Formats: sequence, structure tokens, C-alpha cells
Amino acid sequence: MDHSTLIESIPAKLWIGGHAVDAENGATFDVKDPATGRPFTKVADASPADALRALDAAANAQKSWAATAPRERGELLRAVFEKLTERADDVATLMTLEMGKALAESRAEIKYGAEFFRWFSEEAVRIGGRYTQAPAGNGRIMVSKAPVGPVLAITPWNFPLAMGTRKIGPALAAGCTIIVKPAGETPLTMLFLAQLFAEVGLPEGVLSVLTTSKSSAVSAPLLEDPRLRKLTFTGSTEVGKKLVEQSAGGLLRTSMELGGNAPFVVFDDADVDAAVDGAMLAKLRNGGEACTAANRFHVANSVRAEFTSKLVARMKDTKLGPGIDPSTTLGPLINADQLSKVVELVDDAVAAGATVALGGKASGGEGYFYPATVLTDVPPTARILAEEVFGPVAPIVGFDTEQQGIDAANSTEFGLAAYIYTEDLDRALRVADAIESGMVGVNRGVISDAAAPFGGVKASGFGREGGSEGIEEYLETKYIALP
Repeated sequence: MDHSTLIESIPAKLWIGGHAVDAENGATFDVKDPATGRPFTKVADASPADALRALDAAANAQKSWAATAPRERGELLRAVFEKLTERADDVATLMTLEMGKALAESRAEIKYGAEFFRWFSEEAVRIGGRYTQAPAGNGRIMVSKAPVGPVLAITPWNFPLAMGTRKIGPALAAGCTIIVKPAGETPLTMLFLAQLFAEVGLPEGVLSVLTTSKSSAVSAPLLEDPRLRKLTFTGSTEVGKKLVEQSAGGLLRTSMELGGNAPFVVFDDADVDAAVDGAMLAKLRNGGEACTAANRFHVANSVRAEFTSKLVARMKDTKLGPGIDPSTTLGPLINADQLSKVVELVDDAVAAGATVALGGKASGGEGYFYPATVLTDVPPTARILAEEVFGPVAPIVGFDTEQQGIDAANSTEFGLAAYIYTEDLDRALRVADAIESGMVGVNRGVISDAAAPFGGVKASGFGREGGSEGIEEYLETKYIALP
């Protein structure tokens, strides 16, 4: 399907109660192509009243959806997995147009994001409980699980599909209705997904999608309404803290997947070539615009020169350009603000004494392009070691002892992902235990997996998505005392 036909196939409307509907006031907002900075379509701009319409639909559908047989819920998720797989080229094109990532990255996201539907289609029929005699012998204990109720999911722009599917999948599998508010930069992918759910017969009201340029205003009445029972959010720690405060009034169940500052630690016994392979994946996946992206490289001084030269050679081979060009391997950043943040952090590091080994300057012209960049001799005062760069920039610093490597990895308020490279199994396990992070990759540059629990500690949030743990975030536990 050509680009214009594909875009026209998606109603520029909200998705509420199983239908495409206009915003209450008829308002719309622009969706921009990051490769040009220019608008290429419009979508409905939801108001607070529209949000309450979506909650009405979710609340009305909650009881019947919770009563739907687990097998039936699972089969609907499986059917959407199949639909996504069949329409992968269209979804990849759409995602690249609105987010900018290279087509190969978009196709990889579809494979990853769709897997949450397949995984949770299987988990839907494995929601357990227990029945046992009380230890005192004076009765029996029965424990059952029930869906928490209507959910609000707020998703970011960097993975327009996967950040939604890993929330929608477990919510629907558990028997919860859900309202998804995608990022204003990337609303089209989630609207497309809502249509696929309608095609496979998802009951009306079970899934709604609110596109809006006024995120806080639209979320506020939902968080204040007692019918909403859970909030799940992926985004910055700053916004996450505010949402937790807002959700406290209703004592909502909350899941927060927040910012990261992932260390990539290369020890002196590492296979350097393998470490460079992993670094390319950990740094340049999604153009560096990922919360799991390696944000800082701590490399043993004995191998630092070799690692740096080989990483520079590999990153030099990236092709910067519009994501829609099949030959592009590194697309634009999402918007002007993100480009400015990357420029600011690199300039700060250079001013503090870092050396630019590759890149280091925005390309200029239209679009939000920044080249693959390597910084060496980065001083500890540089902001780029403390702040999430969210771009294709690799700052490298050295260390000598194992403990110095661990201390460097832990010198952050965040704790989402970390990567370590070593050929010593004892060291790998020892260091993995010592690193303060919800996820640790050992000799691996990509760690995300629908079958594994995804989430962080410290300022990176709480709760887990994926794995057998993921569905528990959408279930309440009930104890029934029997004679």
C-alpha cells in the first residue's frame, strides 16, 4: 500500500467504544514527519470530556469482559498477533513516517511488539490460584485472582507499537478493559492497532485510544474518577512522579517504567569484538532513543583503546537519512527538542574536556538528524554521564579494577538496564548481582523479551511488563476463608 493510501486508511478520529469518533469539539492536531519537520496528516485532539466518554465505555464493558472465558480472550489476542504479522509492512511504514526510525528498526519492533499478544494469549489461560488446608487445621484457604478493572495506559513515542502491546496484552488477558493514550508525536500506529482489534471481533468498549496534544488535561479527569482502577505509564521519571502523586487520591494500582541511564561495562577479559557487536545493538537500537539504550560506556583501561577504535569504525558505517529510505540505518531524532537535548549534552561534554572521536555535530537542514557519535576521555563532571541522552552518542570512560567498574555502573539514580561483558562466569554472576538494575545483559546487547519481566529499580520505576510476572500487574488477589 502506498504512503498516502495507507495514511488515508486510518480515520483521523478517536477510537472510543469500538468506533472511530470525532473529538467533542472537532479539534485536530498535526502529526509531523521527523525527517522533514513538516506535518503530513492530522488526527483528532481529545478533550477531557472525550476521556470520560472512553471511561464510560470501558466501565460499561468491564463486567462482561471480565466474565469472558480466558480461552476466548486469549484467542482474540492471538488473532491480533496474526493480523499484525500479516500487515507488518504497512505498520512498519506507518511507524517510520510518524516516528522516523529506519524501516528495519520498525520491522523489528513489530516482531517484538506483536510477541506480547502471542505471549499473553497463552498466559490468559494460566491465571492461577490455590486451595489448601489452614496450618492450624481450623479451615481451608482459597485464593483467587480477578481483574483490577479499567486501566489507563500512557505510552511514549519511541516504540509506538511495543509500548502499547506490552500493556494491552496483559490487561486484556487478565480481563481488564483499557484506555490507551499514545504520545502526541506518534498517534497513528495505535489507531491502526485499534482497527485490527475491531476486525478480529474485540467487544466494544474493551479498548479505546485517545489521541491528544493535551496529555495532562485529558489524563487528569480519568485519574480522579473512581471507576478507573489502574494506571500504567512508560516515560520520563519526572512525569512518572507527577502521575504517581495524581493517582494517590484514588489509590490506583500503578506500574511505572521510567527513565534509564544504562551502563555498558567492558572488563579486561572481555571478547572485545563481541563487546563492540553488543555495543552497536545496545547503543544504536532505535537510533539510541530507547530507555534501555547504553547511555555510557565504562571500559577497562587495558582494552579501552582497542574497543574505542573498533566502535568508531563500526559506527562510521551507519547511514544517516530518512527512515523511509530502505538503505538508511540511522534515522532522525523525534523532534527539535530532542535534537537540542543531544546537541546540548555533547557540547557540554566537549566543553568539559571530552574528545570527539566521531560525529559530534548536527547535520543541519530540514529534519532532526544527528550522526552516530563517539566521545572519549569524558570527564566525570560531564552531564552526559548523568543524564539520559536518548540519541546515537556513545561516551567512553575508563576504569581499572572490577570494583571500580561496578561503582561506575551504580553511580546513577536510575536502575533500568545494564550490560556487562566478561568471559569469566563467576565474574559475570558476581557483577550482575552487584549492579543496581532491574535488568542485566551478560554478553548481550539486546535483552528485551516478551517472555521476561521488563522493569527497573530506583528512579527507573516499579512494576514489571512481560513474562509470567507481567499479568500479575493487572490482577487483584482475593482470599476466601472456608470451613
